[in-house]
Amino acid sequence: MTGIDFHSTALLAEEVTEKATSQVSGWFIIAILVVVFVLPFILGALIANALKMKDFSRKIGLVLFTAVIASTPFVWQIASGHDWRDAIRLGIDLAGGSNMVFEVDEGKSEKELSNEVMDQMVGAIGRRINPSGTEEVTVRKVGQNRIEVIVPGADSDDVQRIKSLITRLGSLEFDIVANRRDHATLVSRALEAPGKDIRDGEGRVIASWREVNNDEPFSQDDQMVVRPITRKDGTPGEEVLVIIEPNEDRRVTGKYLVRARQSTDQNGTPAVSFTFNARGGNLFSQLTSKNRPSKDGFHRHLAVLLDGKVQSAPRLITTIGAEGQITGRFTQKEISDLLNVLNAGALEVPLKPEPVSEFSISPLLGSDVQEKGKQAILIAAIAVIFFMLIYYRFAGLVANICLTLNLLLVMGTMSFINATFTLPGLAGLVLTIGMAVDANVLIFERIREEKARGSSLRMAINNGFARAFTTIIDANLTTLIVAVVLYIIGTDQVRGFAVTLFIGIVMSMFTALYVGRIIFDIFERKRWISDLKMMSIVGHTSIDFIGKKMVAAMFSIALIVIGMGVVITRAEENLDIDFTGGTMVTFEFEDKQDIDAIRGLLQKEFGNSLTLEQLQLSNDPGSDGRYFRLRTTLNDADKGEEDVKATDSIRDKLNKTFKDSAQKLRKVTMSFGEIKKLEGSENSPAGAEVELTFSGDLKPSTVDNYLQEAIASIKNADKSAKYERVPELQLKGISAESKDDAADEATRFKKMNAQVGPDLLVADLKTALNEMQTVMETTAILDEVNSFDSSVAGEMQESALLAMLISLIAIVAYVWFRFQRITFGLAAVAALVHDVLVVLGMVALGAYLSDTALGPVLGLNDFKINLPMIAAFLTIVGYSLNDTIVVFDRIREVRGKNPALTKTMVNESLNQTLSRTLLTSITTLIVVLILYTIGGEGIHGFAYCLVLGVIVGTYSSIFIASPVLLWLMNRPGSATARATQQSEKQARVSSN
Repeated sequence: MTGIDFHSTALLAEEVTEKATSQVSGWFIIAILVVVFVLPFILGALIANALKMKDFSRKIGLVLFTAVIASTPFVWQIASGHDWRDAIRLGIDLAGGSNMVFEVDEGKSEKELSNEVMDQMVGAIGRRINPSGTEEVTVRKVGQNRIEVIVPGADSDDVQRIKSLITRLGSLEFDIVANRRDHATLVSRALEAPGKDIRDGEGRVIASWREVNNDEPFSQDDQMVVRPITRKDGTPGEEVLVIIEPNEDRRVTGKYLVRARQSTDQNGTPAVSFTFNARGGNLFSQLTSKNRPSKDGFHRHLAVLLDGKVQSAPRLITTIGAEGQITGRFTQKEISDLLNVLNAGALEVPLKPEPVSEFSISPLLGSDVQEKGKQAILIAAIAVIFFMLIYYRFAGLVANICLTLNLLLVMGTMSFINATFTLPGLAGLVLTIGMAVDANVLIFERIREEKARGSSLRMAINNGFARAFTTIIDANLTTLIVAVVLYIIGTDQVRGFAVTLFIGIVMSMFTALYVGRIIFDIFERKRWISDLKMMSIVGHTSIDFIGKKMVAAMFSIALIVIGMGVVITRAEENLDIDFTGGTMVTFEFEDKQDIDAIRGLLQKEFGNSLTLEQLQLSNDPGSDGRYFRLRTTLNDADKGEEDVKATDSIRDKLNKTFKDSAQKLRKVTMSFGEIKKLEGSENSPAGAEVELTFSGDLKPSTVDNYLQEAIASIKNADKSAKYERVPELQLKGISAESKDDAADEATRFKKMNAQVGPDLLVADLKTALNEMQTVMETTAILDEVNSFDSSVAGEMQESALLAMLISLIAIVAYVWFRFQRITFGLAAVAALVHDVLVVLGMVALGAYLSDTALGPVLGLNDFKINLPMIAAFLTIVGYSLNDTIVVFDRIREVRGKNPALTKTMVNESLNQTLSRTLLTSITTLIVVLILYTIGGEGIHGFAYCLVLGVIVGTYSSIFIASPVLLWLMNRPGSATARATQQSEKQARVSSN
């Protein structure tokens, strides 16, 4: 399938300029390629020659290459005159960003708005602007017909690109271009008809004039029909007549699209290739088969329509099935945007092209909170490094080199994929260091065991790495499987975590197993080390862990029952705004304010379940520091009394907060003139109108909110709402020059004209205006009042749960494959479920105890489950799984080919791995305890989960996973049970 490229002299000039530019910068690009891809291996060869170890040349070169690649984003920023930290994209909580609210264009919508339609809109928009899932983008429903989009740290160019991605309908359609030979009658009708569409006797559209998305003259070869038009922006253009399939079920559209991808056309220019599903491929095949070239050489053309405009009209040469290509005059940026739109799916209903509100927002976390968090992250990282150095000495130095390189590789890779870092995300990165120590500890403890057996240093290093290799691979591959499943199936938030987890695991394995081994081998072969001195906090032990299984079981059951009881009792109080949604209001101060001071005052009335955003109007830099948006979990459903609305409650709390404070909220009063009845006419329906005058400028949308709220509060005699559906209102701003000037929603006015339809009684309008007048006189003005949905829509929550379930199944399958018994996988999952339930219960219990005397002592808060906490739960799963697999691997080693599995074998395995288990827990606990105690509120709940997770994960690998495995393996009637009984019987005979 080939396309017509509409080249112009301007385009050719652009191409020539680009080629010239590339020739000028060619040497610079070559230099970069040499530095990145060649220089590391040259240095590796030089270092290997200097060490007289030529066989290490490639190994050293590869390590240097990975370090250089990872450093490239940071070096590039420095070379460009920027701060190296600019390579790290920060989230809304650390850097702020852009906030836009888009409204559905109901006038152009063919579908009735519903919650389902809006949820589909939210999903499609999220996939468009965050296809990788690595950016902390928020997309959620606001009110009934609006969608809010929050993008971290976006500049003006990014904002414009995102607006385009969001508002493009994204509809893809394939039709046949009309020609005078096959469609003479339709062409004649179309040329005579004044409108765009030609209909059949049943009223169905069978042909339509469609605008060509190009400025170049459209080719009229093969008798195609074209007519000139003037576009909406006043520029000249053309329309081409297209044949429309009257049966909607037989139209070839984007709903059959499976995947779109970048390709090149026959001229080597960028194009988009696509794949249809079976139904789409069949329809496309039928459409193109019917319109193949005639025997006399006459060709038909296929119209490729994007958002109703003809993108290209290639000649049809042969039948096309499920695969095809869209060609045109695309830039690389346009290709990327088009792929995002097509792969995300078309919007169910159109959005208005410009947002109804657009703000720059400040970081959600105050500077003090940010500094505490960053300080805690730095201290935690230094603490782990010092611990490893003191405990393992030279081996600890090797581990620290590996950890530093690991951190560089993870940060560099995340920078390459443009991932966004939140404060909990950065804390999780340091946690990766704590957990990455695990691989080093496994290796070092194996080396210690080999040394204890009398092996030479070289043999101890070889055997230590060899024996630890299988365990490390097993432990990390299970977690990698979880990461892959979460990425494929999970929500955007879960996918972002999965990417970080995947990168962290891969890099930690590379640094520990490859880089660490190289360093040890070099130092040992050069005789720079003759022994490896290590501290030992756990010597040889013979603890009967399995003998305490009943005590552990009772303890775990009690914890889970108590915790789940508190979870059920607290119900929705367990959830933060991320999952509950709530109400948001925008208010303004008379003077510029400090966001930290405002947040502190608001928390006294609203508690910690709020977020506060400092807003700056996109067209008014002077508004910075005066506008704020408060989000709270309060909503109408929370109120016990029907007459009390969330808006009233929020308004009262705001007034109480700032009543006697130095921070003065902006107030605007209102007066209104005589209410005039309107005479009904064709253009102006009957009703009433009234002129409203304000003491300060207001947006029409703000006044509309107040008036609708007042009308909705009017009651019948039986206290029921008089107007279940608020009658239609029309508000028009009155400017100084003319009363006829239309107001756009962003413009403010001191005078407005309000018109209402006949459904609203004049007496009720006056009642509503009096109520509105009273409210505005006694309370601060709220520019925006709206409900907002959770950051994670219902279907996304289901997707996340499904991802977790499939992850557990994948774990069972992999462990079954590796250990040859399904019981190993089931025991590992049992430990994971135990850990999640215990931690979930302890989070609820901690929140419950926060108001008691224990609260301040243990640093407890009213913890609520939010997105960072979900990331913490997923981290716990990975940590616990890693711990459990290490123990299982040792059990498999101790058991060997013995068909039995006895308590003695399990206890021996647990005692042998106890040192490694405790050391890993200590290093990870060092990190999470520091984050918890001094990290501040930005990561307090996140760190609390992790503290519990590390403790519970260590406990469960010993007291839950191992006893469950023993019980499953020795279930009555199994071959293992019979072998175990025989083995224990022989052991008793031997002891006697």
